[in-house]
Amino acid sequence: MNNDTTLDIGIGGMTCASCVGRVERALKKVPGVSGVSVNLATESARVQLVAAEALPVADLVPAPNMEARLRRAVRDAGYEPRAANTLTDAPDTSPWAGFAPIAWGLVLSAPLVLPMLGDLFGLHWMLPALWQFLLATPVQFVLGARFYKAGWHAVLNLSGNMDLLVAIGTTAGWALSVWLWLTAEPSAMVHLYFEGSALVVTLVLLGKWLEAGAKRQTTSAIRALHALRPEVAHLIGLDGEVDMPADEVLVGDKLIVKPGERFAADGVLLEGFTQVDESMLTGESLPVAKEVDSLLTAGSINGDGRVLMRVRAVGADTMLSHIIRLVEDAQAAKAPIQRLVDQVSAVFVPVVLGLALITLLGWWLSGYSFEMALINAVAVLVIACPCALGLATPAAIMAGTGVAAKYGILIKDAEALELAHQIDTVVFDKTGTLTVGRPRLLELEGGAGQARTEVLQLAASLQSGSEHPLARAVLAAAKADGLTMLETSAVSAVPGRGLQGLVGERQLLLGSLRWMDELAVALGPLADRAALWQAQGATVSALAERVRENGVERVVLLALMSFGDEPKSAAQQALDALRARGLRLLMLSGDNRGAVEAMARQLGLNPEAGEVMAEVLPGDKAAQVLRLKQGGHRVLMVGDGVNDAPALAAADVGMAMANPDGGGTDVALHAAGITLMRGDPLLVAAALDISARTVRKIRQNLFWAFAYNVAGIPLAALGFLNPVFAGAAMALSSVSVMANALLLKRWKP
Repeated sequence: MNNDTTLDIGIGGMTCASCVGRVERALKKVPGVSGVSVNLATESARVQLVAAEALPVADLVPAPNMEARLRRAVRDAGYEPRAANTLTDAPDTSPWAGFAPIAWGLVLSAPLVLPMLGDLFGLHWMLPALWQFLLATPVQFVLGARFYKAGWHAVLNLSGNMDLLVAIGTTAGWALSVWLWLTAEPSAMVHLYFEGSALVVTLVLLGKWLEAGAKRQTTSAIRALHALRPEVAHLIGLDGEVDMPADEVLVGDKLIVKPGERFAADGVLLEGFTQVDESMLTGESLPVAKEVDSLLTAGSINGDGRVLMRVRAVGADTMLSHIIRLVEDAQAAKAPIQRLVDQVSAVFVPVVLGLALITLLGWWLSGYSFEMALINAVAVLVIACPCALGLATPAAIMAGTGVAAKYGILIKDAEALELAHQIDTVVFDKTGTLTVGRPRLLELEGGAGQARTEVLQLAASLQSGSEHPLARAVLAAAKADGLTMLETSAVSAVPGRGLQGLVGERQLLLGSLRWMDELAVALGPLADRAALWQAQGATVSALAERVRENGVERVVLLALMSFGDEPKSAAQQALDALRARGLRLLMLSGDNRGAVEAMARQLGLNPEAGEVMAEVLPGDKAAQVLRLKQGGHRVLMVGDGVNDAPALAAADVGMAMANPDGGGTDVALHAAGITLMRGDPLLVAAALDISARTVRKIRQNLFWAFAYNVAGIPLAALGFLNPVFAGAAMALSSVSVMANALLLKRWKP
């Protein structure tokens, strides 16, 4: 073993942050463990192991036995050890998966709750006690079995959690109802509490189901990254080209990659020229020209050339796998709000139990009947039933996220809600976030005696059948000028160079300046203009014509074209709005510094003031975010591509912006806590506002939930509240929490 050795273990049965704490404590007790990070979202633990030479001889454990010992520790703590990555490797399930228990709970609870609603309208009717018992008991002990199991594990570990509160509170209501029913006179009408117990179990199950859905959303990021790997590679072997599974590719293998295919591994180009879409790595929308000895990355998309590559990294050593690991590690953060209720519950449960016992003994020893003492003790338990406590967070989250989604803002996790209103620094990815993300024809400069309209028409006609991003930019410019396409023939791609073909009778070539240099095309007076455009970060292409003069064939320049991205229409307004909130703004990009600084100035950002970070690789994006966090800043990262996923996950809050062109956008959306469903930068400030309002409602709800208990428990213990009023107070607390949460629906950006 070495200091970098880690083991991943899947864990089943965790329900809250206190479960995470118990698993971490159990694993840390195993000799040889230096650190543990338990991720509730992925239901897994990453265990760091110390170097073998650092352990006492008595504590040395053979490597194959270490995983078995860790699994035993998980099982002894009351949880189920599983194979790692079972959740992330699982296929996407229906959004209604696991809803059946909640549906049964609603069906069985409805007949119990309807008489209570009838009382509000003066209709006094009630189901016979036997029917109430038959409806409530399956909810209590079949649907609610998970709470008893998890609560029992908490008791064994001398701690408390929400499951234990649910089990105790609902069991108290159910048991009191059974006792009152069995001890009542045959003709007497007694108030029973079956409906309260059944409804609490059903509502808490609903909250658990919503939590499970959030877990599936979280792990979708990893599944989307894995999907970028191709399944088949074309290996050059002794018998020629052979198709084989990409997982079996070895370092040193030679692979053929056809146009439009993804590269199966990291490697070096041996033969051919091509354009490669590396937006999943750099975020740059423009294809990158690749020639012999150029580096290639797994998951990127080959353009129009058939190329031969030699593999230099496979499996876990590829750049794509590195990005996957960055996302997995950064997503291990724990949500403070979700942890809060469980932390309070750990103290709340024994306090309530102690108060109920004191109430029972106090009344009984004071000379009152045991029945009176028991009723008052149960009143304490009923008023303390965690219905409002369980609803406080999910009710506010559902209301807040519901109204936010109406305006195109999807808030996915409680940690983003907790931290969004606390951020002081906003880091924007450039391409596709503040800019359109598609190349545009910025300038066209004709050679001597060449009219702009004529050369634009020639360039557009030559590229009329191409799907290349630069070709689409030229066609868009020609369409805007109302130009018609000329007849073309014999058009062919020159891999890694450009296009050539006939437009009418003219033999034209359109491609890179490197190709023009190879063809000895003189740029003449336009050479300085080309250098200026390149210094500003633009991509420069040339349109040339092959002509024959005096029996000599040569290629002459017709025009130069400059391509680049452009800012989104609302980008500068959005930055001004965020700056008005007192936030520090930064722009992060993998593009060259000239292009990034030129775009920053258009947007009103100041490169000299450190508001620009350029030429940043994918792994370094997350490192830059972590550096800001280590400097004491609360960081919001806004991005849209696969390359942004590690930085989105590493930030205090990740905010993904949907890109209409698709690509790797889904990965960024799943890695982020907040998703903007429209590519509108103005939604960033709106998302911060609704996040702050939602977290404020959560805190208000938790206050009211506890306030009812703080005021109600003493009244119940002193005999001023019987279980009937205690149940009513409990219901009122739930109604007030829901009503307060629903106020969020009035929000507008």
